[in-house]
Amino acid sequence: MSRRSPALVAALLLSALLVSGCGAAGQANPTEIGPQGVDELVIPTPSPDPDDFVDEVDNPWLPLAPGTVWTYDVAGSAVQQLELRVEETRQTVAGVSCVVVRRTGTDRDGAVVEEVVTYLAQDDEGNVWLFGEDGGRAWRAGEDGAEAGLAMPALPRVGDGYLHQRAPNAADRSTVLALDEERTVPAGTFGSLLLTEDTSTLDIPDAVVVRRAYAEGTGLVEETTVGGTQRAVLASVTTP
Repeated sequence: MSRRSPALVAALLLSALLVSGCGAAGQANPTEIGPQGVDELVIPTPSPDPDDFVDEVDNPWLPLAPGTVWTYDVAGSAVQQLELRVEETRQTVAGVSCVVVRRTGTDRDGAVVEEVVTYLAQDDEGNVWLFGEDGGRAWRAGEDGAEAGLAMPALPRVGDGYLHQRAPNAADRSTVLALDEERTVPAGTFGSLLLTEDTSTLDIPDAVVVRRAYAEGTGLVEETTVGGTQRAVLASVTTP
């Protein structure tokens, strides 16, 4: 993976927004991408080294053990229930062996209205990288100029900002807002949450801004649109 010294660090959603996509038109505008704030990492990375990555994804904020299933109740969207499932099989993208996460959204009648697959891998320092997506905004690192970005840093800090990817139809950015949030959702009450604000850096009108709250050891517990009505809350999580 390409790195550079902290003095030269320049100015990432896990993939498409869980509840609604950011849109696919437009081009990334580098002037709108602020400082990364993640030491020594080049994000997105143009040349991931497979030797920099490990088999497990056990980042405490984004644990992805095969067989884990998260179920979310969703309001304000055609999707009424959302399931995230970590598949048992892996996929190689840009030479890196990735964990496969399948996201399935169903309506009130149980019909599937959304299905997206994402590919993620963790480096040897604990950072989780997003290598691609199959769905509405399909892209894979190493194809058509697309580059892997950061899905979750190993040690989030307030003020950190990072790109999830660079692709012709996707360029999402996260900023860490807090590390001490608390939320009560159907799955329980969670404290000391990581809160991020995520948006697209593509030049599109009315880009969706989403806030996400993550619990250590659990992952995403709540997602809401800023100024909107869409909200996804964790209903249950099962682990292998």
